[in-house]
Amino acid sequence: MITPYFVDNFWGDKNNGFDVLYHNMKHGQISSKELTDFIRERSVIEEAYARSMTKLAKTAGNFSQLGTFAPAWELFKGSTEKLAACHMELVRKLQELIKDVHKYVDEQAKAHKKTKEEVASTLEAVQNIQSTGQALHKSKESYNAKTVEQERLRKEGATQRDVDKAGLKAKKATETYKSYVEKYAYAKSDFELKMEETAQKFQAIEESHVLHMKDIIRSYSRAVDETHVQIGEVHNEFVRNVENTSAESLIQKLAESKGTGKERPGKPFFWEGRGAGLFLGVQIQNERSHKGRPNVSHNSRQNTSLLDCVSIQTPPGAVTSTPPRRPVLLLVSTHAQHYVRQAGGSPRR
Repeated sequence: MITPYFVDNFWGDKNNGFDVLYHNMKHGQISSKELTDFIRERSVIEEAYARSMTKLAKTAGNFSQLGTFAPAWELFKGSTEKLAACHMELVRKLQELIKDVHKYVDEQAKAHKKTKEEVASTLEAVQNIQSTGQALHKSKESYNAKTVEQERLRKEGATQRDVDKAGLKAKKATETYKSYVEKYAYAKSDFELKMEETAQKFQAIEESHVLHMKDIIRSYSRAVDETHVQIGEVHNEFVRNVENTSAESLIQKLAESKGTGKERPGKPFFWEGRGAGLFLGVQIQNERSHKGRPNVSHNSRQNTSLLDCVSIQTPPGAVTSTPPRRPVLLLVSTHAQHYVRQAGGSPRR
């Protein structure tokens, strides 16, 4: 329980404590509305920032996808999108908080209206003691003036008629003064009793108001703090991703995605003889060392394309004017080495 400060500090000669406390209660509504405006403005700022971050993420996604560095833009895009989401989540929380504050403002207005009705009698007591106090002050001045006038006439030796006349006025002033003293005493007692009760009521209202405002501020601070934690996590994740994205991994990714193949061009071969055309024709020739035979001539050589045959040999029992040919085995690979086995020799490299 808070010390009853209001009960001890809002009295004074003019009895204006009630007016000060009542207007202080009304200022609580103004504070609540201003806090609502502040939270709303913060929400607008956060939403604008989130939209800007979303736009920035799209910009990062539209940057050039060419080059070794291109995959790194995905890190920027993903991190920026997460930051935008963090700020939009804060906007959502602030909007919910604004609804709670609006609800409190409405409840506060109803409570103040009820309090105004409850302290109406105190207001009357304040007005009564203020008016009675003023009347008491005037009656006191009149009493003093009339008494002094009566004594002056006596000392100056005025006629008895004038002295008696002044005495009647002084007596009447005395009675009026005494009556206001009694009225003021009653008004004072009533005022003090009601003012003490009302001061406690006003302090209870202010205590509840301040505690409720602190709860709103705690909710606001918690929402902002949670957002800062999320932003920190997103940033730490971005830092880890950057550290894990090594130069080697970027170069490897480019090689795997843009590579043109791992097979290198085959080694060239020199093929002896004629007929080496567009399809690397394979020359099939007669055996060597038949110099004494007349039917062996240069024209007896035959050229066979790679597309025509793989193995050529003389059928069994056939009669020919040329020496029998040995079988030819041809193995061809487009990009690797070419191996050709031919009877009596091998290709020259």
